[in-house]
Amino acid sequence: MKKVSVIIPVYGVEKYIAATLQSVLDQTYKNFEVLIIDDASEDRSIDICQQFTDPRIKIIHQANRGLAGARNTGIRHAQGEYLAFLDGDDLWLPEKLEKQVAHLENSPAVGVSFSRSAFINEAGKALGTYQMPKLKGITTPYLLCRNPVGNGSAPVIRREVFEAIKFQDNLHGTIEDFYFDEHFRQSEDIECWIRISIKTDWEIEGISEALTLYRVNSGGLSANMLKQLDSWEKVIEKTRSYAPEIVTRWETLARAYQLRYLARRAVRLQDGSMAVQLLNRALATNWRILLQEPRRTLISLAAAYFLWLLPQSLYSSIEAVALKSTGATQKRRILQEQS
Repeated sequence: MKKVSVIIPVYGVEKYIAATLQSVLDQTYKNFEVLIIDDASEDRSIDICQQFTDPRIKIIHQANRGLAGARNTGIRHAQGEYLAFLDGDDLWLPEKLEKQVAHLENSPAVGVSFSRSAFINEAGKALGTYQMPKLKGITTPYLLCRNPVGNGSAPVIRREVFEAIKFQDNLHGTIEDFYFDEHFRQSEDIECWIRISIKTDWEIEGISEALTLYRVNSGGLSANMLKQLDSWEKVIEKTRSYAPEIVTRWETLARAYQLRYLARRAVRLQDGSMAVQLLNRALATNWRILLQEPRRTLISLAAAYFLWLLPQSLYSSIEAVALKSTGATQKRRILQEQS
C-alpha cells in the first residue's frame, strides 16, 4: 500500500477543523500521513488540531502565505507517493482515499484523480446537489473554460506530477521549489491544472462518486467575484506567456464561461443584479456558450432574471423546487454511472 500525504492548510477554520480532521482519520485506506499546515491561523484551529493524538498527524507552522503557500509547504514535507489535499472546512467520505488510490493504481496515465463533490451547508447538512463535471477526456481548452476538479479538496495527485511542474523562486528570503503559484491568492487551483495539462503528459481524470463534501459559505460579497475574475485574468496572462497559441484560440470562449460561472455564484449569493450583469457580459463576450451548452446557459439566465425581477418569497419557492429536481436528477446520474 503506497503512502498518501494528506495536506490540510489551516487558517481560521476553528468551527470545522475537528470534523475535517476526523473525516481523514476515518478513512478505510490507512497508510497515510496528515500534514496540517498552520498558515499563521489566529483562532483556535491549531489548539483543536493538537487535541488529536494520532501519530500520523504532523503540525507545521509558518508565516501566512495563503492557500497556495500552505499547500507548497505541505508538498515539500510530504513523504507519500500520492498527495491529497483537503481544505480545513470540507469533509471526505470514508472510502475517498481507497477509491482514488485504486483509480491511480489502475490508470497509469492518470496523474490527477478527482472525485465528484456533494454540497453541504455551514452546519454540514447535505444540500442535495452535486458538482457534476466532465470526468474523462479533459483537455487544455476544456480547462481554460471550466474547472472540472471543482474544489481543492477533491484531487489526489502523484508526486511525479509535481516534480514535473515545479519551478524555483525566492519569494520568502530563500530559494525554494514551488508547485502552486503563490502569486495567486485566488484561482491557484485552475492555474496549476492548466500548467499540468500543457507542460506534462499526465492525464486529469475523475471518478463518478461524490466522495468530497464541499462546504458552501453563505457569506461573501459580490466584490469578491470581481476579484476572482481579476485573478482568472491573471491566470490567462500567465498561460499566454508560455502557451500563446492556445490562449489566442480559446480566450474569448473561456472568458465567457468564467463570466457565466461567476453569474451562477452571484445567484447563490442572492445578488440578482450582479448575476444579470455577468451573464449579459458572458453572452456579449462569446455567444457560442449558448450553442455549446444551451440548457445550462438558459437555466442560468432564467435564475438570474427571476432573482432580479421577482419578489423574494416567490423566487425562493421556485428555487427550492428547481434545486430539489436538479439534485434528484444528478443523484440518478451518479448512481447510473456507478452501476
